Amino acid sequence: MLYAFAVATVLITLAELGDKTQLLALCLAARYRWWQVLIGIFGATLFIHLFSTLIGQAVGSIIPQLWLGIITGVLFIGFGVWTLCGEKDDGDDGARTGRFGPIVTVAVAFFLAEMGDKTQIMTMTIAADPAAVLRTFGAAGPAISGALGRVGLNADGLTAAQSFWGVWMGSTVGMMIADGVAIVVGSILGKRLPERLITRISGALFILFGVATLWAAVAKAL
Repeated sequence: MLYAFAVATVLITLAELGDKTQLLALCLAARYRWWQVLIGIFGATLFIHLFSTLIGQAVGSIIPQLWLGIITGVLFIGFGVWTLCGEKDDGDDGARTGRFGPIVTVAVAFFLAEMGDKTQIMTMTIAADPAAVLRTFGAAGPAISGALGRVGLNADGLTAAQSFWGVWMGSTVGMMIADGVAIVVGSILGKRLPERLITRISGALFILFGVATLWAAVAKAL
């Protein structure tokens, strides 16, 4: 289990660096309190990586990638429009808390962003075979494998149950490590930038992600 956990943690942390969901975490942390963003992202990550590890491959074969991309893109655009409309609320902390509360807002936004993202796909790949996936990383794969071996971690005797728990927990921890950095940066920016500007940037970013997801889905189908 520790081997699968270590492989998932390392690879997902590396994959999340510079990813759109890390940028989203930064944006959300600039708008909401850091602990609200942390809880929201943790909840969304825990669920979607359970989904990815357990039944992600089965669902991926049932729902065509084109429709999955279209649904995700449309939902993300809708979330962006909803965020921009929230800017009209002038109440005390209306724009900052949102109708459903910041934690739920963060969780929904992050869940939508992670659907079909490279970290979700990588989680499925690692779950299929934690040892084999390292071979796709060129020179970095053997280096990571060797480092794990030196501390006594290898794939020998790894059962399906151990792989499941290790990949689920490891991928979640990897996401939290990478997005934790973004949350720190976003919290600092949130104290320095006007709230209205943050709201506009967040809404525009959601819409941009949605359009990019739709474009990628259609382009792949053509």
